Amino acid sequence: MNYRHVYHAGNFADVLKHAALAHIIAYLKRKPQPFRVIDTHAGTGVYDLGSAEAQKTGEWRDGIGRILADTPPGDVAEILAPYLDVVRNENENAESGDEALMRYPGSPLLARRLLRPGDKLVVNEAHPEDGVRLRTLFNKDRAVKVLTLDGWMALKSLLPPPERRGVVLIDPPFEEAGEFHRLVQALTEAHRRFATGTVVVWYPIKDPRRVRAFHRDVAALSIPKLLLAELCVRAPLSEGALAGTGLLILNPPFTLEATLKTLLPYLVRTLGQARDAESRLEWLTGERMTAR
Repeated sequence: MNYRHVYHAGNFADVLKHAALAHIIAYLKRKPQPFRVIDTHAGTGVYDLGSAEAQKTGEWRDGIGRILADTPPGDVAEILAPYLDVVRNENENAESGDEALMRYPGSPLLARRLLRPGDKLVVNEAHPEDGVRLRTLFNKDRAVKVLTLDGWMALKSLLPPPERRGVVLIDPPFEEAGEFHRLVQALTEAHRRFATGTVVVWYPIKDPRRVRAFHRDVAALSIPKLLLAELCVRAPLSEGALAGTGLLILNPPFTLEATLKTLLPYLVRTLGQARDAESRLEWLTGERMTAR
């Protein structure tokens, strides 16, 4: 499976991932101390939904397109507001109607729009063409550092951040074999170097057996406080077809579990593509945290 971001921008996986990331950043902003967002596999940062790549799949129509066309209940609307405000602001000059959504902010631009003065963003993208576009997007932005390293190597060099506060997003393209194994190694490395930081790991759900094996490998690490959140828009049908999306969150904000408990059922109803759509939310390791 080639999960280069441009082909899947704004799909159901992005909705869950970016809503969670926006919530985590909002939580970090509760304290005045600066923090850092690190994105190891950043893509281009923003996507033209009218491009040939995005139109080839059209996945955004069953993702962010459905969300913006819906009127969510009040509690869900409040959860989605930081994320959707950024999406709408990127399209504020577009005319109303179905084609109003023409630009989709990836995680780098979403994070940048949510940062305060003094907070920092480090984005890394190894793909040569995408790396150039990412650097152009943040040209002369002193709050953003752009790297074009191998994402797995970048993770080692960027942790721990100088601020000792922040969130790391690990969102590999799954273009090569062994990505689940690399995610296990990345979690080990991230916890060793930045034990108190929040780390968000994204993974696709195609073959449930591979996902279960990944969960077992991660649980065997005995890393505490790992929250698992999954959204499946349908049951897996065949190898190579994306049926669901998963997040593993190390040291999630204490508010995130309740937030996802409210958000996930709504996403199942709104983004589900079959009657067997479902979600999952549980602690993979560690006990339920209490408010602090």
